[in-house]
Amino acid sequence: MRLLIRLLRVLLPAALILLLSASPCAGEEDPVGVWPLRPEPEVVAHFDPPTSPYGPGHRGVDLLGHTGQPVHAALAGTVTYAGPLAGRGVVVVSHGDTRTTYEPVTARVSLGDSVAQGAVLGTLQPFASHCAPRACLHWGWLRGETYLDPLRLVGAGPVRLLPLWRDSPVARAPTPGRLTLPFAGWRPLAAWW
Repeated sequence: MRLLIRLLRVLLPAALILLLSASPCAGEEDPVGVWPLRPEPEVVAHFDPPTSPYGPGHRGVDLLGHTGQPVHAALAGTVTYAGPLAGRGVVVVSHGDTRTTYEPVTARVSLGDSVAQGAVLGTLQPFASHCAPRACLHWGWLRGETYLDPLRLVGAGPVRLLPLWRDSPVARAPTPGRLTLPFAGWRPLAAWW
């Protein structure tokens, strides 16, 4: 029993530290983009990725807008699709290993066009969808076949916790037989043990 308690004292804080410091793309920062609708729109449906390739979910976000409103490129890139798809207008802009999607949009751009960040891609179309009678822009972001939360591009995505010692790492050497804590002011709650 004492051995188990000692192991927990060492492993539990270490596991918490690893969990809190992990990020979805370790070592990679998200690009900084702009909102595709202006002014900053209301998010009426959030990102809810599917658990399987054909599973249910919401593979982007829905932004409240109005019919005829200009739709802007979130990031600079190249238009890789602009036209109708399944009865609605779609624009896809590629940015290296990722691409953003915008629908329903009446495109003002053509296949192969280079667009700057914030450039007008087209205008928001009326479309009978889950936003009806309001108009919504469905905005998506993908890396390969993996859907990403496009709100991360504008700093409105999920919160990422940083470790407490991010700006002041511990410089002292560990004392043999003593647990080294990552932040000098942090102490585990006595009730945990």
